[in-house]
Amino acid sequence: MKQIGVGVLGFGTVGAGVVEGLLKNRDLMAQRLGVDIVLRKVADLDITTDRGVTVPDGILTTDAASVLHDPAIDIIVELIGGTGIAKTFMLEALNAGKSVVTANKKLLAEYGDEIFNAAAANGVDIYFGASVGGGIPIIRVLREGLAGNRIETIHGILNGTCNYILTRMEQEGLPFDVVLKAAQEAGYAEADPSLDIDGFDTAHKAAILASLAYGFPVPMSSIQVEGIRNLSGIDVQYASQLGYRIKLLATIKHHDSEVEVSVHPTLVPLTHMLASVNNVFNAAMVRGDLSGDTLYYGRGAGRAPTASTVIGDIGDIAHNLALGKPRYGRAINNANAGKIAMRAPEAVVSRFYVRLMVSDKAGALGQFTTILGRHGVSIQAASQLEPISPEAVSSGFVPVVMLIHPTPDAALSEALEEVLQSGVIGEKPVKLRVL
Repeated sequence: MKQIGVGVLGFGTVGAGVVEGLLKNRDLMAQRLGVDIVLRKVADLDITTDRGVTVPDGILTTDAASVLHDPAIDIIVELIGGTGIAKTFMLEALNAGKSVVTANKKLLAEYGDEIFNAAAANGVDIYFGASVGGGIPIIRVLREGLAGNRIETIHGILNGTCNYILTRMEQEGLPFDVVLKAAQEAGYAEADPSLDIDGFDTAHKAAILASLAYGFPVPMSSIQVEGIRNLSGIDVQYASQLGYRIKLLATIKHHDSEVEVSVHPTLVPLTHMLASVNNVFNAAMVRGDLSGDTLYYGRGAGRAPTASTVIGDIGDIAHNLALGKPRYGRAINNANAGKIAMRAPEAVVSRFYVRLMVSDKAGALGQFTTILGRHGVSIQAASQLEPISPEAVSSGFVPVVMLIHPTPDAALSEALEEVLQSGVIGEKPVKLRVL
């Protein structure tokens, strides 16, 4: 039986899970794949801390170069993270003729074109199934399962930290800061949670999915990103009263020769399947022209789920090597580069939720509705709601919540700015998208 050597760079949480799985299930994988996958080396700056897995002598090393240039290693697994030394090592591996498996969404989102070109130039594979959704096979779905479909939309809950925070804010009525601290104590949020709560982790994943779905590199600078840092518990509760649940949602849509990619806190109808995705779980709903809607759900992070996907990618590459040729020399097909443009954020059309603190005076309601009408903004429904907390009470003003018919983002923003300047409301309006 042909042997395929594997070297792992990064022996952290996921790296330890990958090492454990490769050692534990070597015989099982050999039976299923017809190829013997052998763990040759594992490199990390710290090889003394107990990771809960017993590694045979001679495998652990602090010398990454000895892994990258070992002729007995065919596949490099990059689990360092970030865009610094991880990028250097990945390019070095590809240029040395070794296939690569990675879970590094930030690196792929920001430098994917350079990396994929290097893989193609050297005739090797690069697999990245764990970069989006952890244990959810959404990358494989877009690469293979739905390859015969034109992808119309993708909606994803792709960050477990944010989903955990939003779930507890709704279910327990807790403010954002309190739940964030709890998430940090539970290990669901980093000490510096900015990448998660400001939406950029979700945006990195959305960029990868959009690039796969539509065949062109999606620049991060073109993605409109709004996180949950400033989300008020008031709006979480009002949304619930109206029959919605707020999720940090990645939205990807195809519009003829344009693609829309954005990340926003979004009101999702309670009847929608994505509304039932709670706590640290992730999900992606993909609509193909032939398949219709399909949903992919599971744990988006963690040692075992992410390691499972990484090991699956290793198995695929090992099978390709056993057959004598890579399957994905260039992981993302750039056939549509230059043919498809990113839709400008101001041109995006959506339904919206708007909350205003309106002057409690006769004629105030008519004044702001007149302003909205001048900007072509149509109100679907409006309610003057009871304040649900002391935070929602403002002297001389009452909360009015509106659902807005589909309208361009720019038109609504201009209208709300004029409403604010008119003095008819007491504070900056809250505007959230509605799925």
